[in-house]
Amino acid sequence: MEVHYHDYLQLDKILDAQHPESDKRGLPAHDEMLFIVIHQAYELWFKQLHHEVDSMLAVMGKPSLNDNSPELQTIVHRVNRCVTILRVLVHQIDIMETMTPMDFLDFRDMLRPASGFQSWQFKELEAKLGLKFEHRHGQAYYTAQLKPQHVDLIRQAETSKSVLQLVNTWLERMPFFGDGQIWTGFENEISVEGWHPFWTRYRQLYQQSLASAEKENQQAFDLVFADKTEASADRQLSPAASRAALFIMLYRGYPVLQLPFQLLNGLLEIDEQLSSWRYRHMNMVHRMIGTRIGTGGSTGKDYLRAAADKHYIFREVAQLTSFLIERRRLPQLPIAMERKLGFAI
Repeated sequence: MEVHYHDYLQLDKILDAQHPESDKRGLPAHDEMLFIVIHQAYELWFKQLHHEVDSMLAVMGKPSLNDNSPELQTIVHRVNRCVTILRVLVHQIDIMETMTPMDFLDFRDMLRPASGFQSWQFKELEAKLGLKFEHRHGQAYYTAQLKPQHVDLIRQAETSKSVLQLVNTWLERMPFFGDGQIWTGFENEISVEGWHPFWTRYRQLYQQSLASAEKENQQAFDLVFADKTEASADRQLSPAASRAALFIMLYRGYPVLQLPFQLLNGLLEIDEQLSSWRYRHMNMVHRMIGTRIGTGGSTGKDYLRAAADKHYIFREVAQLTSFLIERRRLPQLPIAMERKLGFAI
């Protein structure tokens, strides 16, 4: 049976899915069609983001992700696709902003209590990436207006392994620091109980790099990277995972670490694009309705600002850049370690 473009895309359903409330009430508002199409496009892109993230979770959720197989490249590729889609979501606001506040007022009150706040797909996506319930702004309110079946989907995502949790497990598997022979001859002027020789030296170099005003923060390194430090309830990256991620950032020029660095950098880009989308959305809402209450009953701009400031999913990865030192001051790795990180000859 031949496949026809119209039938394959089910255009009968898609093109008949726009029914403005203003038309139903006999009060035509030209820009409501744009409003509907933009939000339907958002939800379609959210569906595609779920498709990409679900595939990443399936690969990373295997008992052991094979770093020497195409699997890691596949994950990096799909992370980068998510980033590109999120850029499109940000730019769609440019189209929305061709609608003036008066154009919006022509149909705004007809939408109550419908609101973008009821987008369960977006909330579920945040949960799959790693935004925990206790880290959300407006915890008591964020599912209050959702349908029960959608709340169940979000709760299921919150209790399942997230991208951030699986990245933590993957980072903890870094093999290089468990092989003492690789580090033979890596001498230190000082030694610290419980620290690997490399991290003993790096810790010293980091503390020496601090400016005078930063000296009081010397203990920050231990709070993030020391195994014996009592873990903060707010942290999702373990000390071992944090050390592995920092090592990848420091020595990303070596071939073996290039893909891992691209993965970490892609996660940061996801956060950056989500943040850009939230702030663009916030500014658009302020432009459209000022300080008025949103159609869903939220505080409008104030809620969006608080969520934008708080909902950084990969914040702990981003904070690792606080512990970088100049490339010229990096410890020289042992020859055996360099061979492990380079191409086989």
